[in-house]
Amino acid sequence: MSSVFSKIVAGEIPCYKIYEDDVCLAFLDINPEAKGHTLVIPKIEVDKIYDLDDETYNHLFMVAKKLMKNMEEKLGARTIMKVIGVDVPHAHIHLIPYNPDYKDGEFVTLTNEEFESIRETLAI
Repeated sequence: MSSVFSKIVAGEIPCYKIYEDDVCLAFLDINPEAKGHTLVIPKIEVDKIYDLDDETYNHLFMVAKKLMKNMEEKLGARTIMKVIGVDVPHAHIHLIPYNPDYKDGEFVTLTNEEFESIRETLAI
């Protein structure tokens, strides 16, 4: 059974895309813990991040690094990186702009217009 992320990669479910290449895709989390909360996923469906082949694993983290630097430049905030591995059975990295009021597990409600504005700001 395809994960929700595989359906996003296949174009079956829309997303607010930040970055894409042949190996991975980055898009805004629709249940963000902060404005700009981004998910970086491999295009291949692998449940656990440590089960990725080394090349894909390294590529995913290099893209995350690039996106974190971009987020800091565009949003003026440091970025938290989290690899949780239990919420969706598809390897992924969370990139969350740091806010001093941030509390792990709390979510921000955004309108479609706010998501699109953030997407435009962060798109590479």
